[in-house]
Amino acid sequence: MSSDPWGRVDETGTVYVRTADGEQVVGSWQAGSPEEALAYFERKYEGLVVEIGLLEKRVKTTDLSAKDAQAAIDHIREQVDAHHAVGDLEALKVRLDKLVETVDKRREERKQQRAKQSDEARHAKEALVVEAEELAQSDQWRAAGERLRALVDTWKGLPRLDRKSDDELWHRFSHARSAFSKRRKAHFASLDAQREEARRTKERLVGEAEALSGSTDWGPTAARYRELMAEWKAAGRAQREHEDDLWNRFRGAQDVFFAARSSVFAERDAEQTENLKLKEELAEEAEKLLPIGELKSARAAFRTINERWEAIGHVPRDARPKVEGRMHAVERALQEAEETEWRRTNPEARARAAGLTGQLQAAVDKLRGQIDQARAQGNNAKADKLERELEGRQALLDQALKGLEEFGG
Repeated sequence: MSSDPWGRVDETGTVYVRTADGEQVVGSWQAGSPEEALAYFERKYEGLVVEIGLLEKRVKTTDLSAKDAQAAIDHIREQVDAHHAVGDLEALKVRLDKLVETVDKRREERKQQRAKQSDEARHAKEALVVEAEELAQSDQWRAAGERLRALVDTWKGLPRLDRKSDDELWHRFSHARSAFSKRRKAHFASLDAQREEARRTKERLVGEAEALSGSTDWGPTAARYRELMAEWKAAGRAQREHEDDLWNRFRGAQDVFFAARSSVFAERDAEQTENLKLKEELAEEAEKLLPIGELKSARAAFRTINERWEAIGHVPRDARPKVEGRMHAVERALQEAEETEWRRTNPEARARAAGLTGQLQAAVDKLRGQIDQARAQGNNAKADKLERELEGRQALLDQALKGLEEFGG
């Protein structure tokens, strides 16, 4: 018979292991000595120790699922409970119990983690749905479309929720995308119709622009081109494949017309610049008649200068007021000289002036006599009133005398 602290072998070859509940039969050994039997079953115990140690390490350092860990624990526990090994089986049970606690704790932690992840995923998906529903009303077709595609990718990266919740949120998300796609499709269909209408309008405008390109009716044609440009801008854009070609034809027709007009205007500007130089010379010649001396010769000289003036064509518009103003100044001087001469030589006018002067002089003399009389009588109020009236009459008399001087009187 042989034994150690954890087991023994009796005379019949039966192997026992000592436990808290007393000795338990491990098995029967007939092939060798009792020592060999104990050593064999002790090695089996060491195998269980190693297996438990490896399982503890896997639970601690890997992502072994709680289900697989529990299955492994149950497998080892069956071997421990079967008492087919010699050693401290109670210690193994304690380690297995602690391992179960660790696995249960890990299971609860993972459950809470999954619940937290599920809650986060729910909030994330709800936020995606809200944003998608807002984007469904957007008119920023490109940006909103790209953002919706990005939201789909984000959705795919999130964990699934319970089937009911996930399906409900996906239905709202999918409906928002469909609503946006429907609106975008309707928008671009409408845009295509507008662009086709713009193309037809611009074809008509191009036709008219090309027909006008050879016109020499510069003013009205230029005005019409401005109207055509306004109509062009109001028409909107045609399809991209037509827009550039139509614009090139439209602008080309304008360029032909305005290039021809610029050429003609350049020649006209050169001619008008030369005309201005000639008229400035004539204005200088006319100004030499000032001040007016002998009226008849001055009038004849101005008439000759004016005839030469009229024979010259147009001058630049911005220079016209100044050069014409110089000629008008000489002309006014001649007119004033003629009026003075007429008044001086007109007997009827002279007689009227002399008669008026005489009447005013008599009135002034009469008023002075009345004033002296009023002062002598001490009636200063009446005298002051008569003096104010005298001032007015005297002013008229002075003006009449000046006019009479112009008649040589």
